[in-house]
Amino acid sequence: MTVAATGPGAAAGAPADGTTRPARRWATLLARPLLVVAALTILYLVVSSRELDSIEARSLDAAYIASRTWQHIWLTAVVSVLVLVIAVPLGVLLTREATRRFAGPVLTVANISQAIPSIGLIVLFAVAFLALPVTVIAVLAFVLHGILPIVRNTIAGLDQVDRSVIEAARGMGMTRRGVLFSVELPLAVPVVLAGVRTTLTITTGTVALATFVGAGGLGDIISNGLASNRTLVLVTGSVLVAALALLIDWLAGLAEDVLHPKGL
Repeated sequence: MTVAATGPGAAAGAPADGTTRPARRWATLLARPLLVVAALTILYLVVSSRELDSIEARSLDAAYIASRTWQHIWLTAVVSVLVLVIAVPLGVLLTREATRRFAGPVLTVANISQAIPSIGLIVLFAVAFLALPVTVIAVLAFVLHGILPIVRNTIAGLDQVDRSVIEAARGMGMTRRGVLFSVELPLAVPVVLAGVRTTLTITTGTVALATFVGAGGLGDIISNGLASNRTLVLVTGSVLVAALALLIDWLAGLAEDVLHPKGL
C-alpha cells in the first residue's frame, strides 16, 4: 500500500491538482450570479405565495417591474457612457505638463460634487434647471456625481508609469501621442478599470434616486412601497436594485479581467 501511494499515486496527483484549479476558478466566477439568481428565486416564491392587495398588485406587476428595470438599466448605461467620455480624457489632460497645474482645482471640485449626497445633488439640479426634462436633470446629477473615481484613477494610473520607460520610448523616436497611446495608457489600464468598475457600481445604486424627480427606474418601486407603507413592495424594489448592482459589478469584473494587459 505504501509503494502504491508513493509511486503511481504521486503521478496521479498531478492531473488531479491541475483539474482542481479550473474547477475552483469557475466556482468562484459563478458564485455571485448564482447567489443573485437564488435571491431572486426566493423573492419570487415569497411574492407568489402572498395574497396581494390592489396596491401591491399594481407595484409588483411583471410588466411594471420589467419597464422600471429597463429604465434603470438605460439610465445607468447613459450615465456610465457619459462619465467615461468625460472623465478619462479629463484625467489624461490633467497629467500633461501644460495642464497639470489645474489637477488640484479640478479634483477639489470633483471631491465636493461627490461629497454632496446624491439625493441633495439631484434635488438641487431639479430646482436649478426647472426647464429641463426630468431625465436630463437626473443624468446631469449622476454624471457629476460619478466622475471623480475615474478622473482620480486615470491620473493615478498615468502617474505610476515609470518615467524611465517613457523616456526610453521618446528616445526611440516616438511622438508624445505615440507614447501616450502605446506606453502610458496600456500601463495605466488596470488602475483606470478599477475606477470604471467603482463608478458603475455606484451609479447603479444612485440611479434609484431618479424616482424623486420623476425619471423612473427601480426607485419607483421602492418609492411606492414607502408611500403606501407596503413592506413587501419596498423589499422587492430594494432587492432588485441590489441584485442589479451585484450583476453589473460582476460583469465589470469580468471585463476588467479580459481587458487587463497580459503580462502585467
